[in-house]
Amino acid sequence: MFGNDAEFLLTLHHTHAAELRAEAATERLARSVSRPAGRSWLGRRQQTRRTGDDRR
Repeated sequence: MFGNDAEFLLTLHHTHAAELRAEAATERLARSVSRPAGRSWLGRRQQTRRTGDDRR
């Protein structure tokens, strides 16, 4: 498969570099997708409640 150790190490290096590039692209994509923080499944903003706000 590999003629010598240098070819193997070069192939290993290229494979690892490709994995690192794919991981960085995945992280960039995850950061670029906006997630609406503080909204419920109804789409309304959640009121921040404190422990003393138990009015009924």
